[in-house]
Amino acid sequence: MLTRRALLVTASALALIRPAHAAPVAVILYKNPECGCCDGYADYLRHNDFTVTAKATNDLSEISRTAGIPPELQGCHTAFIGDYVVDGHVPVEAIKKLLMENPAIKGITLPGMPEGSPGMYGEKAGPFTVYAIGADGKSSVYLVL
Repeated sequence: MLTRRALLVTASALALIRPAHAAPVAVILYKNPECGCCDGYADYLRHNDFTVTAKATNDLSEISRTAGIPPELQGCHTAFIGDYVVDGHVPVEAIKKLLMENPAIKGITLPGMPEGSPGMYGEKAGPFTVYAIGADGKSSVYLVL
């Protein structure tokens, strides 16, 4: 049962996270032309207040490589959000943390196509490890969800 106090606290927290007047964040998402999970991820971002422009390409690995994502950490698609690259099915919590903290890194990635990740089918089998790609190209754990 949700108490009146819990409702007020939750509403206040949500208002602090994203003010009602804040503009949606623009995303350019490069994806494989035939990939349904990429479309699912784009829809996931749209449902979380991002404005997504999807661009079909057959050069995803080159786009990721040029953006600084090492081959072993590349995901299914590559997005550019502000000054950052977001590679793969990265949960929105990690993206919001990235944009709020504004760290001096190239971006973040969730490698591969983990089942149950945003836009992917299946059940989540365990935690997702999101990696940060530093300006020097080195990776480190950014967030575990």
